[in-house]
Amino acid sequence: MTIQLNADKSLTIHEGFGDQIKDLLTEELSRFTEYISRLEVHLSDENGSKPGLKDKRCMIEARLQGRQPIAVTALNSTYELAVNNAVDKLTTSMDTIFGRMKAY
Repeated sequence: MTIQLNADKSLTIHEGFGDQIKDLLTEELSRFTEYISRLEVHLSDENGSKPGLKDKRCMIEARLQGRQPIAVTALNSTYELAVNNAVDKLTTSMDTIFGRMKAY
């Protein structure tokens, strides 16, 4: 599973934060590694340099083997919270998709 991190021009992803995101994704999605070929994480600030509530955006796109990719988006006040919310949404979506496959 390849993990690619992308950021808009107002953000620089430091190595420590990038490693933290990759570790979180690897841990939370470990049971789906056989289905995921690539994860793309896109971080952005909806307001640019202006302050605002819940303006940090995290979009995660999961490229699945033999299936259409799925994407989830989360907004929050910090990038850490936005990433955690997006990972939770992606985990729920993956549970739904692959839970159905096993049921039939």
